[in-house]
Amino acid sequence: MTRRVRTRIAPSPTGFLHLGTARTALFSWAFARHHGGDFILRIEDTDVARSTQEAVDQIIAAMKWLRLDHDEGPYYQMQRLDRYRAVVGQMLAAGTAYHCYCTPEELEAMREAQRARGEKPRYDGRWRPEPGKTLPPVPEGAKPVVRFRNPVDGDVTWNDMVKGPITISNRELDDLIICRPDGTPTYNFCVVVDDWDMQISHVIRGDDHVNNTPRQINILRALGAELPEYGHVPMILGPDGDKLSKRHGAVSVMQYEQGGYLPDAMVNYLARLGWSHGDDELFDRAQLVAWFDGSHLARSPAQWDAAKLNWVNAHVIKHMPDAELAPLVAAQFASRGVSVAADALLAQRCALFKDRCATLVELADWLAMYVVDVSPREEDVAQHVTDAVRPALQTLRDRLAAIDWDKGTIAAAIKETLAAHALKMPQLAHALRVLVCGRVQTPSIDAVLALFPRETVLRRLQAV
Repeated sequence: MTRRVRTRIAPSPTGFLHLGTARTALFSWAFARHHGGDFILRIEDTDVARSTQEAVDQIIAAMKWLRLDHDEGPYYQMQRLDRYRAVVGQMLAAGTAYHCYCTPEELEAMREAQRARGEKPRYDGRWRPEPGKTLPPVPEGAKPVVRFRNPVDGDVTWNDMVKGPITISNRELDDLIICRPDGTPTYNFCVVVDDWDMQISHVIRGDDHVNNTPRQINILRALGAELPEYGHVPMILGPDGDKLSKRHGAVSVMQYEQGGYLPDAMVNYLARLGWSHGDDELFDRAQLVAWFDGSHLARSPAQWDAAKLNWVNAHVIKHMPDAELAPLVAAQFASRGVSVAADALLAQRCALFKDRCATLVELADWLAMYVVDVSPREEDVAQHVTDAVRPALQTLRDRLAAIDWDKGTIAAAIKETLAAHALKMPQLAHALRVLVCGRVQTPSIDAVLALFPRETVLRRLQAV
């Protein structure tokens, strides 16, 4: 590849970064990293009425959380208006763009007449300059739009990285508005100038942009610019085959952070939604970058599978070093208003329970017994803390008050108590779990108790 690889992600801050855009960002990032190129972040904020600073902040935070580091940017289109206007001026001077004075009412009447004749509604070129053509008189006081003079003959063809060769006839395209009456440029025009100025070599984006591509290619050609290669990835669908919506999980990427998902798990899962490397389901970032050469992008839509994401997240949690897991769990507690030190003890607690958890939220739920008081369910107490078990619990409490506080010694105390009261392990262990942990099921009870302060265990058994 002779041209330096330069990719970009260009979200619009009219809403938060959603899963589809996050996946496009990931593909663009991985492709650039694979080829030793550059990844650029661009904020397309020309929709002033709908763009918000909150959305900008969230987009940048989501990219940072996913660790999709950009080499340049963020660039903001609203800071580049002078550049766009200069290019519009150059195109007007070159005759590749022209002023159009049609009013909205005229355009609507034009479309209605075309629909009545069974034609595709489109601009009819009445203000397009042609040799020997007399243009209508300029309405007094009217502010024109600027339209791109699209070729009328021939085709636009490109070899899409995902879909293969695509050809669209120029007769299907009318003369696109590139600048509004107030002087603000339009989306398709800004994208072209940005990609040109930033020397973007590859554009990877959703296939809802396929119809924009021939227009953008024609403008780039009119400017004498080198064309990027395009790859249009299919949309992500919900489990029911419909467009991914909020009920399926199409929420802000940052809500997944709040939900206890890890960025490495999200990157792994998103990468598999529309791309594959053989049968590999689980991989790290280094492997993704090594494999992601732009091939093996799926032509068919991928379906969102929350259970699969949970499976990937559980794998990442299980294999994460406990010392790295501890501060993430401490942050979960902080979000609940509970201050917990991210120390070696919390790391030990994480190690004991993490195999049971698909998310950090679930892990914090398990570990809550260590940091807040528990309230056992009445039915659990009635079932397990019986008259037959209470004397053994009192005996065990006395033993626990006097022993060294470690797993082995606690296990020995439990066995001695079982022998003294002729009980089986489940009878005593279930009662211990209910009173100390507030739940019936936990890992091995001696390991669980060893990670409590002795005083907490004795206090919770005092109620017997």
